Amino acid sequence: MTSLPTSGTPGVAVGSRQVHHPVAPAWSPVGIGSPPVGIGSPPVGVGSPPVGVGSPPVGVGSPPVGLRGHRWARKRAFDIVVAGLLVVALAPLFLLCALAVRLSGPGPVLFRQPRMGRDGRVFSVWKFRSMTVDAEDRLATLRSLNEADGPLFKLRRDPRVTRVGRWLRAWSLDELPQLFNVLRGEMSLVGPRPLPTYEVDLDDPRARGRLRVRPGLTGPWQVSGRHRLSYDDMVRHDLFYVDNWSLAMDLRLVLRTIPAVLRGSGG
Repeated sequence: MTSLPTSGTPGVAVGSRQVHHPVAPAWSPVGIGSPPVGIGSPPVGVGSPPVGVGSPPVGVGSPPVGLRGHRWARKRAFDIVVAGLLVVALAPLFLLCALAVRLSGPGPVLFRQPRMGRDGRVFSVWKFRSMTVDAEDRLATLRSLNEADGPLFKLRRDPRVTRVGRWLRAWSLDELPQLFNVLRGEMSLVGPRPLPTYEVDLDDPRARGRLRVRPGLTGPWQVSGRHRLSYDDMVRHDLFYVDNWSLAMDLRLVLRTIPAVLRGSGG
């Protein structure tokens, strides 16, 4: 097994470029202590993301060495098989969630939002609607109350969330339609969190590094206490995943997602 450098250890020269490996966070298969210390300064502002679904890719670097060729094919096969089985097994739950949203008030059952995907491609992520129909229009008026750092926006008691939406979010049921994003190849079961386009700073090389793989339905942020993570912590966890991917790591993260969801701590 290749040893991981500790914080502050120079990277390994590969050709004409320098490759740096962050220290393994606590959730990783290696599990060697506390998460790494901060790398670089948090972004000052949000850059200009591509506009519109299907935008051309941006320069985010080559795919990770561990996710090329047959290993990439194995990850995709894992996504298709598991996502397909989950869609069939959870079909009654899909219907229950859809009915609950429909009866909760006017508005569509599903919510669609542009998210930044692999190589900077913008795609539409699908969720069960958990907010009022005018939620996007009200966002600007709530910016001053933001509880997250960096380019992220988060309110634990967001007034736009409906009563049914709070229940869906607590158990992460609003995310279920993203299984179809996985089957379409826009997302993976495991990967970095897919962020809205306005939360991605493409001027930040760390943010671009997250885009070297497909975003995930679950991932390091989900099993590491997503509400407690700062923006820098989230990026460090995601970059470690990108640079050190293995199928065993995906399996571990999927298994650790189950108790995280059953705790009902989503939102």
